[in-house]
Amino acid sequence: MDAVLEVDNIEVVYNKAVQVLRGLSLRVPQGAIVALLGSNGAGKSTTLKSVSGLLALEDGEVTAGGIRFKGEPLLTQPPERRVRNGLFHVIEGRHVFEDLNVEENLIAATYALQGRKQTSDHGFELVYEYFPRLKERRRQLAGYLSGGEQQMLAIGRALIAQPELIMLDEPSLGLAPLLVEEVFSIIARISREQGTTILLVEQNAAISLAIASYGYIMESGKIVIDGTPDMLMANEDVQEFYLGVGGPEGQARSYRDIKHYKRRKRWLS
Repeated sequence: MDAVLEVDNIEVVYNKAVQVLRGLSLRVPQGAIVALLGSNGAGKSTTLKSVSGLLALEDGEVTAGGIRFKGEPLLTQPPERRVRNGLFHVIEGRHVFEDLNVEENLIAATYALQGRKQTSDHGFELVYEYFPRLKERRRQLAGYLSGGEQQMLAIGRALIAQPELIMLDEPSLGLAPLLVEEVFSIIARISREQGTTILLVEQNAAISLAIASYGYIMESGKIVIDGTPDMLMANEDVQEFYLGVGGPEGQARSYRDIKHYKRRKRWLS
C-alpha cells in the first residue's frame, strides 16, 4: 500500500541545544489509522509538529533526515502550503476559537481550501452528520462548549479542510471514558467512510490499538517497537507498561510505579 506520509530518520533540536528526536522513522499508508504511542516526553507531539511545520514556533528545527507527504519533500514547504495540500494537524488541547460560535469556527477552517482545484461543498453537512451535537449548538460560543464538544469541533474543522491526512494529538485528553469511546468510534468511521488517513498520537494505548491498523511506540525520541495491534498487544513489555497488565501474579501495573522500569524493558537493554 502506498504511503501518504514517510518520516525518514529525522532528528529534531530545540533552542539549538536540546535534542528531542533521535533518528525517528515511520510510515503511514494511504487510508490507514496509525497509532503513535508513548509516555509523556517521548517526543510524540514533536513528531507531529515536525510534519505540520509548527516547530519553528517553539524554536525547534529538523536537523537531519527527511519527510515526504504524497511522495513530495515536505520540509521546505511553509505550514500553510502543507495544509492546502491536504495535511491537517489537530493539536493537543483542542484550541478552538472561544469567542466564535461553532459555525464560525467551521467557516474559519475553509481557508485551507483556498487554491484547491477541486473542493466539495458538503463539508458542513458532513461535520454535522458525524457530530449532531455540534449542529444543535452551532450558534453557541465555542468557549462555552464542554471539553468533549470542543474536541468534536476541533476534528470537525479538520473535516472542513478536506484533508488526505489528519494528525490527531491526544484526542482523549481530559475526556470522560464514555466520551472517549464515542470520539474514537467517530474517528474510525471518518477513516473508513471518507478514506481519510489518520496518524493518531495517544497515551491511551488500548483504545488507540483497537481502531488502528498499525502502531509505533516511542521512548526517548525514537521508535522502540512497531507492528500490528495484535503483535503489540501480545508483547509482554507493551502489556505491562502500556496496557497495565502482566505484572507479578497477574496484577495490573503501571510503568509510573516502577522506579527502574527502563532497565527492565527488553527493547532498551
